[in-house]
Amino acid sequence: MRHQAGDLRRFRLLHYGVAVLTVAAALLLQLALQPLMERESFLLFFVAVVIVAWYGGQGPGLLATILAALVIKFIEPDYWLEWDLASITKLGIFIVAGLLISLLSASRKRAAESLRQARDELERQVQERTAELARANEAWQLEIAERKRLEEQLLQAQKMETIGRLAGGIAHDFNNLLTAIIGYSSILLRHCSQDHPLRAEIEEIEKAGQRAAALTSQLLSFSRKQVLQPRVVDLNSVVTNLERMLRRLIGEDVELVTVLKPELGRVRVDPGQIEQVIMNLAVNARDAMPAGGKLTIETDNVELDEHYAREHVSVRPGPYVMLAVSDTGCGMDKETQAHIFEPFFTTKERGKGTGLGLATVYGIVKQSGGNIWVYSEPGQGTTFKLYFPCVAGQAEMLTQKTESVSQLRGTETILLVEDDQQVQSLAARVLREQGYKVLETSNGKEALHLAAHYLAEIHLVLTDVVMPGMSGRVLVDHLKSLRPELRVLYLSGYTDDTIVHHRVLDPGASFLQKPFTPQGLARKVREVLGEAKRASSRCP
Repeated sequence: MRHQAGDLRRFRLLHYGVAVLTVAAALLLQLALQPLMERESFLLFFVAVVIVAWYGGQGPGLLATILAALVIKFIEPDYWLEWDLASITKLGIFIVAGLLISLLSASRKRAAESLRQARDELERQVQERTAELARANEAWQLEIAERKRLEEQLLQAQKMETIGRLAGGIAHDFNNLLTAIIGYSSILLRHCSQDHPLRAEIEEIEKAGQRAAALTSQLLSFSRKQVLQPRVVDLNSVVTNLERMLRRLIGEDVELVTVLKPELGRVRVDPGQIEQVIMNLAVNARDAMPAGGKLTIETDNVELDEHYAREHVSVRPGPYVMLAVSDTGCGMDKETQAHIFEPFFTTKERGKGTGLGLATVYGIVKQSGGNIWVYSEPGQGTTFKLYFPCVAGQAEMLTQKTESVSQLRGTETILLVEDDQQVQSLAARVLREQGYKVLETSNGKEALHLAAHYLAEIHLVLTDVVMPGMSGRVLVDHLKSLRPELRVLYLSGYTDDTIVHHRVLDPGASFLQKPFTPQGLARKVREVLGEAKRASSRCP
């Protein structure tokens, strides 16, 4: 510290010495150029003051200013005695300029010193921070690995969402074509005798249409655009009801074990869709055990905490009901696990699988508000764990609804609104053959005009969900204001947000999924109109 203080004093003395020498140099130059400079000698001294003040700072600058004024007074005694405006202005400029330059130089030096100190402080902090990071290197490595794992989960979820949108759009457009294929095939078969030479070919067309419809249904399940009829259910009952069917499905060489938790929590799901999930997982497990093995279905009440939610994207902490399906089969590596829920991905031989089974499972679970995770190692078997949010309420009885085919005819008036011409023509023909009076239109605007000017009663509106100009839901809202008692049946290749909230059908809304058969359309129409008739008969 003493050594640094001595250096600083010597540095300041050097600046003051430079101030004296600079003024002296200006004096010598002024004497040499006096014949040329006349009475403008102050310019040389002003330059000297500026140089000293800028480089030497405030003290040397003031010294140079005072020395210059004294020198000028000495060599030209009368210079400052003429108190005219010009002399006073020159003197003021000389002194003020010297002082300003000195102050500016001092400020510059202080700023430079502050910058140096800040830089030194920053460097000190960076040394300290680097040491902290070095000490915590292992913790940082764990955090980075955790972030990468979560990013991979998020990317996988985004990829599945994108594939789902594409699959749903394709299925929606394809369903309109399948509706016409299946519908007209069914009509042709009704008019063909058993010995008709073309009957076999028409039956093959209908079968192909049905197989294609099954594929599009699976695509809609994966893309979470399937129509759900959720109910509060006990998953133990769902598993118990399926147990006999599952034993026939998996074969005698696979042992089926169920471990069902007593007093299991309730979940709100579509029981039919959950049955499909369990059967798809059972088939997948059976294929992984070609030489036989054990299939275990387990239920339990679990609490997923904050720690679990942080490690699994899209999971919210809270009480859940777990459904686990495990096998003792060949297992899967990490690469296979990354693709198993994608549509058309399969490890089976060509022609032995569509690759839509697990994609359907994924879509149904997600659409039901649940989550699914797979745990597997090559040679160690596989476990699928499904988590559904626990809900309050009593479980509803799982009963099958029977419908009479003999009461499908009717005489009511139906307003048919469908923008696809083939589907419109087919639906109108089927309904007229069943005895209904059909008013056809292809868009919402025409439907409103027809409803406003049709004098007789309209009993039912059968409308597509997605139409250009006006959606089916908006059309129904307008029609209800004109005809409050009007019954409604929606049609669509997939559900739309206007009638499905979070991909679940709004309570009270009737829906018919495309593609439909003529008999399916007639049954659904009769069901909706039958409900209206039963409701009116209960009124006093």
